[in-house]
Amino acid sequence: MRSARFARSATAAWSGEVIRGAGIVTAGTESFALSVTFPRLSGEPPATTTPEEMLAASHATCFAIGLRSVIGARKGRATEVRVTATIIAEKAAGAIRILSSHLHGVVDGLEGIDPGQLPDIARAAEEACTISNAIRSSVAITSEVSAI
Repeated sequence: MRSARFARSATAAWSGEVIRGAGIVTAGTESFALSVTFPRLSGEPPATTTPEEMLAASHATCFAIGLRSVIGARKGRATEVRVTATIIAEKAAGAIRILSSHLHGVVDGLEGIDPGQLPDIARAAEEACTISNAIRSSVAITSEVSAI
């Protein structure tokens, strides 16, 4: 298979100081524009997000696509795949460090594949996930997938 290079971008515009400031991050495709803030321990202002939450969204999306891909490659079908990625971070000494990402997947309407194969399918999807590959060397990644 030939390789194909591509690029994706997003632009963040920030106003104000770090703690009380805010910004907007816009996808290069203009598919989204989100209000962003500095991660607070006491919760975020309504309708805003943080880099950690965007990482969780990216990881969930990547893993969900991977699950569908592996299920399809193994001649299975599913009505829907839902994935929740939970990022655990630590704020200390003036810095935030991502510690782990846990992927929890639910496959609805699984057909053509024994549910007992889901741990292996999850492992294959996680190993192929672009986001997992980007963070694996510094972040613990766990996954679990079940069928309903």
